[in-house]
Amino acid sequence: MKSPQENTNKNTGNNDHKPTSDFIREIVAEDVKNGKNGGRVHTRFPPEPNGYLHIGHAKAICIDYGIAEEYNGLYNLRFDDTNPIKEESKYAEAIMRDIKWLGFDWGDRLFHASDYFDQLYEWAVKLTKDGKAYVDDLTAEQIREYRGTLTEPGKNSPHRDRSVEENLDLLERMRSGEFPDGSKTLRAKIDMAAGNINMRDPVLYRVLHATHHRTGDKWCIYPMYDWAHGQSDSIEGITHSLCDLNFEDHRPLYDWFLVQLGVHRPQQIEFARLNISYTILSKRKLIKLVQQEYVTGWDDPRMPTLSAMRRRGYTPESIRRFCERIGVAKRESIIDVALLEHTVREDLNKRSPRVMAVLRPLKVVIDNYPDDQVEEMDAVNNPEDPSAGTRKVPFSKVLYIEQEDFREDPPKKFFRLAPGREVRLRYAYFIKCERVVKDEKTGEVIELHCSYDPQTRGGDSPDGRKVKATFHWVSAAHAVDGELRLYNNLFDRPNPVECEDFGDCLNPDSLEVLHGCKLEPSLSKAEPGARFQFERQGYYCVDSVDSTPDRPVFNRTVTLRDTWAKIQKASGTKK
Repeated sequence: MKSPQENTNKNTGNNDHKPTSDFIREIVAEDVKNGKNGGRVHTRFPPEPNGYLHIGHAKAICIDYGIAEEYNGLYNLRFDDTNPIKEESKYAEAIMRDIKWLGFDWGDRLFHASDYFDQLYEWAVKLTKDGKAYVDDLTAEQIREYRGTLTEPGKNSPHRDRSVEENLDLLERMRSGEFPDGSKTLRAKIDMAAGNINMRDPVLYRVLHATHHRTGDKWCIYPMYDWAHGQSDSIEGITHSLCDLNFEDHRPLYDWFLVQLGVHRPQQIEFARLNISYTILSKRKLIKLVQQEYVTGWDDPRMPTLSAMRRRGYTPESIRRFCERIGVAKRESIIDVALLEHTVREDLNKRSPRVMAVLRPLKVVIDNYPDDQVEEMDAVNNPEDPSAGTRKVPFSKVLYIEQEDFREDPPKKFFRLAPGREVRLRYAYFIKCERVVKDEKTGEVIELHCSYDPQTRGGDSPDGRKVKATFHWVSAAHAVDGELRLYNNLFDRPNPVECEDFGDCLNPDSLEVLHGCKLEPSLSKAEPGARFQFERQGYYCVDSVDSTPDRPVFNRTVTLRDTWAKIQKASGTKK
């Protein structure tokens, strides 16, 4: 196999915006200036294939890949697949799919920690021969007990002083499968009184008779993440190992391993992980959401995973732009979810065709319109993009408008339709409400009878009279019936991490499903994943899982209300 550092093909991703400087880029720039590592920059993204990527991972990918690209460097994708119990090929495939959707390409630099199992074992033997590792018989619970606390030092294992010969023999027998799961471990011999608990004789290998999704049954001992991570970076010739702050206390351990082995030592730099209000970005907790069926799966559009965001209608460009906007910091903070929604909305506004959809339909009959007449109205596809052109929308005697656009007894400052009041139908005519039909049993308004002014075709009055409201509408004879899923935050409080139980802080209104919605006929041919702005309603995407030509399903991506823009306007800033 060609060694990772010998690959020379460059990155071929795309970067819409030039990033601003940050403390990581300043470090890398100084290293390149001083000729460190021969002036080269080589980064990596090392996910564990035990779940799907979320937007926090997107931030890390944008940092890792972006910095490598800026210096014409290299970027690896490496799966840290050291735990066969939790890891599966389906997760690795999903991760690769999401990274490519996000707009990044690792070229031929796809690696796995399992590629290095033989080398890692050889290094474990070396540490053991050097008297810097030993085989321990303590159970996992006993190891935790012996480790001590943040304020109390640990104590040595009774097996710590085994001879080199005995340790080598036991290690080989561990590898050959002689011992049952959990009966023995290989531990580094460092310092049980170290202030950093990670340095208190960490476990390097555990006995685990499990089939690995890549190596099969070749191994019955598996390296711990902390043993494999830094050495894998070293093998691949990584220059800058960029990690979140959770790894800061592990850095001395990684460095200790690399120094003892006398191999290349990448520079580890930590940055603050992403935290978003009303959102959980812990893979462990996301797995719990899926397993306990609080959501329908990893791609449930309420989840913060990239697959869920893609299904909901987020664009990769908007996610990359969001990651650029929040920047790179050393201190943890919580980003308002409104900024993410603003960035998505900003992107969709430029690219999404406008269409008309009535979510909660109210029937309108235009009494003075010819019974069999159908007109085609010219509708603008996207006012933000003149090149998008126009489309034809059918207009007929019977229409649907939104229930909320009519009040029989309108309150003050209600300027929409009411008895005797005139409004504009977008791209069509002025109409006036003449009569109301109600359900005899419930008293609910079920139908409006209106008149129209033929002189106002296109939405303007030749006599200059004005109306205070303009509605979207759909021709009843041409409408497509659809299902709309209105998604909101999965949690009902800004920091759901504080909840002891998920059930205590789930938002009961995180999903509302509307059946019998009336859509303009152009949407009958919409492909899964296609995005639209439903005029006056929000941005929607054709569901990629449940939508069919006979029953189109649309997911609401974001509403038209822009909370973040209002926040920025109120504070006098713009971001």
